[in-house]
Amino acid sequence: MALQFGVFDHLDDNGGSLGELYASRLRLIEQYDRAGFRSYHLAEHHSTPLGMAPSPSVFLAAVAQRTTRLRFGPLLYVTPLYHPLRLAEEVVMLDHMSGGRLELGLGRGASPIEIAGFDVDAATAPARNVEATAVILKALASDVLNHDGDYYHFKNVRMAAHPLQRPHPPLWMAPTEPDRTKFAARAGANIVTLVPNPMVKPIGDAFRAELAALGRPADQALVGLTRHIVVAETDDQAREIARAAYRTWRHYMAFLWEWAGMAFPIAFIYPDEFEALQAMGMGVAGNPDTVRRWIETVAAETGINYLVCDPVFGSMPEAAASRSIDLLAREVMPAFR
Repeated sequence: MALQFGVFDHLDDNGGSLGELYASRLRLIEQYDRAGFRSYHLAEHHSTPLGMAPSPSVFLAAVAQRTTRLRFGPLLYVTPLYHPLRLAEEVVMLDHMSGGRLELGLGRGASPIEIAGFDVDAATAPARNVEATAVILKALASDVLNHDGDYYHFKNVRMAAHPLQRPHPPLWMAPTEPDRTKFAARAGANIVTLVPNPMVKPIGDAFRAELAALGRPADQALVGLTRHIVVAETDDQAREIARAAYRTWRHYMAFLWEWAGMAFPIAFIYPDEFEALQAMGMGVAGNPDTVRRWIETVAAETGINYLVCDPVFGSMPEAAASRSIDLLAREVMPAFR
């Protein structure tokens, strides 16, 4: 079973200083580079301990300089919060700084609270994202940008530089429903989702069907799934690490919603305890054999060809995370190549 592996990171607060959080993550990202992961994907969040990299481009500039093979990018840039021309220019810089290793994730954002904090009407986010995506891709591929839309207007804007990967870096989108895959397919994007296992295959099937209808090779696109994965020498050790770290991370997931006096809308996906998460198939903690069997089952059920691991979260110590990544890369991933 051919399966590629990547990493997803909220870059959430780990209880230490912010400078050490960044330093620790960069050390682990160097390990991903050595270990042979395909890509590192960074979330964008604001006003919450769930995401301490509110400017993904700044952190990814450091990633570009600390790695040599690892591909990387935002998952996703929340396009309604940016001026699309400025974002296109940042994409060009990151692509050249990395020697053409940037992966470009674009999306509307998941939290209306975060979007509203930037004085943007969250109700317009889907439409803004569609138009901003079109503008960004046009800017990356054009010498002169012209666009007259509902939200953005450009007339004879000279584009001084273009990305190394032409016409643009590989695209990523994160649909949560089958109907939302059409936009991704038409844009030529890969997809990754976080929904429960029974919902994943319909999303992948709809995406591949749309690609086929467009005359594009569906087997070349990546259909990804992100899951919490912790590996240790024994099942008990892995569960102990995951249990404590997940409680902190789960608190951060709901933090901004609860702070705003709103119900956490995806509590059905993320229960309070890691044992319940694993029982739902939304994560795994175990020894290499346990994790290998779990991945085999999930891949068969969902039809994915890309597993985006979330191996470092919450209060997990760096040493435990590093050991987990090492075991995953050496004793689990080779079985799927």
